[in-house]
Amino acid sequence: MSFAQLYSRARLGLDAPLVMIEVHVSGGLPHFDIAGLAETAVKESKHRVRSALMNSQFEFPPGRITVNLAPAELPKEGGRFDLPIALGILAATRQIPAHLFQEYEIAGELGLSGDLRGMTASLPFALQTHRAQRKFILPYANVEEAALSECELYPAQHLLEVSHHFCKPCLTPYLKPANIEAHTYTVDFSEVIGQAQAKRALEIAASGAHHLLMLGPPGTGKTMLAERLPTILPVMNEEEAIEVMAIHSISQKKTAIQHWGVRPFRNPHHTASGVALVGGGSDPKPGEISLAHNGVLFLDELPEFNRKVLETLREPLESGKINIARAANAVQYPARFQLLCAMNPCPCGYLGVQNQPCRCTSEQVLRYQNRISGPILDRIDLHVKVSPTPAHVFLKPQAGSENSALISARVRKARNLALMRTGLPNAQLGSAQLKNCCKLDTQTEHWLEPALTQFNLSNRAYHKLLKISRTIADLADAAAIQLEHVQEALAYRGEMGRKR
Repeated sequence: MSFAQLYSRARLGLDAPLVMIEVHVSGGLPHFDIAGLAETAVKESKHRVRSALMNSQFEFPPGRITVNLAPAELPKEGGRFDLPIALGILAATRQIPAHLFQEYEIAGELGLSGDLRGMTASLPFALQTHRAQRKFILPYANVEEAALSECELYPAQHLLEVSHHFCKPCLTPYLKPANIEAHTYTVDFSEVIGQAQAKRALEIAASGAHHLLMLGPPGTGKTMLAERLPTILPVMNEEEAIEVMAIHSISQKKTAIQHWGVRPFRNPHHTASGVALVGGGSDPKPGEISLAHNGVLFLDELPEFNRKVLETLREPLESGKINIARAANAVQYPARFQLLCAMNPCPCGYLGVQNQPCRCTSEQVLRYQNRISGPILDRIDLHVKVSPTPAHVFLKPQAGSENSALISARVRKARNLALMRTGLPNAQLGSAQLKNCCKLDTQTEHWLEPALTQFNLSNRAYHKLLKISRTIADLADAAAIQLEHVQEALAYRGEMGRKR
């Protein structure tokens, strides 16, 4: 036999399309060629494969070796094809049998000694392999992540183990641990002194997955509050958790198994570029907004971000996804994140603060606040002012401040009401769902009409007001939106707009 055929998979966004690896060994001058739109790292696998085979005491054929990675139009990247190429050469030269190849999909980078090294995107690979009803042979370094799927896994540490397995099955299937230790937080809302209004806004934001902007002078606890938001967010369901782990898998950002079900919290620095935030590169990788998918994206010192970078958030804030197009490739990544922002009211930070004079001119304040465009502000549901905590409250804090567990219980109850009603958090309701779930009585409509004119709210802002009102009603366990719910919701709209 001079021909062998194996299965592996490439990486294309969150997908893992099937790749058929065909190996043909024939006579002639020594030559090793890899075809099939292979990038540099894939073409360099011939050097790793040759050394791995020879150092594992196999015979490397002296003739012509042709490897085809099909389909030819699909880009291939990384070292994941090393192991199947090596096995294909062994089968084509009759050093191992090939009759079991059709049952498996195989991936792994080879060291020069034959050791198997980890690869990226093992979870999307395992998910697709399971759907194809095949088994997956992979490096030990990736088995914990791949085990989040239901695929039958056969981890190995060396080329010799895999080659022996095809002669006489010897690899042991990996058994996923029955219980995963729950993630514990090191911060808690009980540590926040005062700031009742900001805590309430964060509770509403967590319950309905609403975007939130905190506006206040330095040292009032905006960052402290933001860091505690994850402690009250509902745990993700299995589908959401797998999607998040898959994004981190292809991003080469390994996530500990203990974080399973915990919503991501991303906090990029204000110097982050557009590519860092939305993703990109010659081989498009997810950015911060996709790494925050199903979780929170916290932008501290919001006006310090480049305005063009912030404008790239417009599309994903509305659609929940980001399209990245390059000359050789185009991918789509999910980006359904909850935006949490913090900023000062002016460059010096003390505009409107008692006993702390502001040194900024009105022109400087206006220029500072105008760094954030109106369309971006219009997409942020809740605007809350975070004021300095009075000295008597700070020096003698009252006992019995609510902890994250108590707030989280209310958040879960409100979120479950929304999910039972429409299957979506309130922030993601569409126009048709708004009509059914956010009806207002006549008294509330009459009260709201002049208020909309006074606050100059756009159609989008009005819809967001209804969604916030629905979340507040859910927290109050009310079947219908009442006037007090709309009044509270309106108090969280347009803080920045009123300052402009």
